[in-house]
Amino acid sequence: MSAKSQILSKNDNDVVIVTAVRSAMTKSKKGGFKDTRPEELLSGVFKAAIAKAKINPALIEDITVGNVLPPGGGANTARMAALAAGIPNTTSISTVNRQCSSGLAAVNGIANQIIAGQIDIGIGAGVESMTFGWGATSLPDGYSDAVLANKESEDCLIPMGITSENVAKDYGISRQRQDEFSAKSFQKAADAQKAGRFRDEIVPLKVKVVDPKTEKEVEVTVDRDDGVREGVTAESLGKLKPAFAKDGSTHAGNASQVSDGAAVVILARRSTAKRLGLPIVGKFVAATAVGVPPRIMGVGPAYAIPKLLEKIHVSKDEVDFYEINEAFASQAIFSVDKIGIPFEKVNLNGGAIAIGHPLGCTGARQVATGLNIARQRNERLFVTSMCIGSGMGMAAAFVSEH
Repeated sequence: MSAKSQILSKNDNDVVIVTAVRSAMTKSKKGGFKDTRPEELLSGVFKAAIAKAKINPALIEDITVGNVLPPGGGANTARMAALAAGIPNTTSISTVNRQCSSGLAAVNGIANQIIAGQIDIGIGAGVESMTFGWGATSLPDGYSDAVLANKESEDCLIPMGITSENVAKDYGISRQRQDEFSAKSFQKAADAQKAGRFRDEIVPLKVKVVDPKTEKEVEVTVDRDDGVREGVTAESLGKLKPAFAKDGSTHAGNASQVSDGAAVVILARRSTAKRLGLPIVGKFVAATAVGVPPRIMGVGPAYAIPKLLEKIHVSKDEVDFYEINEAFASQAIFSVDKIGIPFEKVNLNGGAIAIGHPLGCTGARQVATGLNIARQRNERLFVTSMCIGSGMGMAAAFVSEH
């Protein structure tokens, strides 16, 4: 039996996904969740995931939430959200911050607890309100001069946009290629949105929004990624000014959008899910993380994905498709080029440039998106990956059991 056949096979000890859903991704400070605190956003997606899985919340043994920006690492945010969603106080919870891969790190941590026999059912989730968390208040008041004397330590403070410029310059990725890639991300996302292909992964959330005209609260239902735009072309993106360097190539149209959103993945041991009659939509296979130079942090997927594939003994061509976070077009292009993946197999419904990138949420969001795409296209094995601030990359493999 080939390695891929073994991965696709079913075993009672497998870690399976009972459900994976997300909120819409909305523009920070002006989108659908601009007046919604992260604990409310996460709580709403918790409720929706539990309802979709038809699971007794008392059976959920542990929860890990990926979260990057809120004070205290979001520990109170996560706990309050779980309790407000009807999950009993007997269910434990923690938060994890591995920057842009936090949501995936949360899923991986819960999966490993199930593999180790510590729990049978858990939740890996991610949330970020960049409306309420992003900005000066999320930064420390200073750093140690002694530590910053180390060049790579100092490189950890390079603005993310400059790391994108470094990748573009070091590896000769032109502005034209970046704009073409980004335009395709917008086009794919717009086509998917118009065709309703995001509908099954997005859970509608009712929230209150302050109407700027009347300054009164009104209740709205948010069920659509509001950063997706139709009609974007490489030519229209070519008119935008560089954002980080006068002679640079990174700008607002070829970088990920600053967004608000949450995603929840409920995992269980297969034997437990079968015994309880829970739905099974997919299987967790494996995950891995790597380190790369901080000054070119975006190259992370180019090294995390091959390491993952080596561990599961599968070739890059045996993977049906890839979800690679588009932090910046420069780093996404480099990663795809370096590994040798056909661009036609990457981000089939668009990526973060068009959809948005709520930092702690993205890793879990991509799991929900990947499972949705696999079901729609009748595909099985997919890999999700992202670069990570300060110089890392993470990748994970999943199987759809639609």
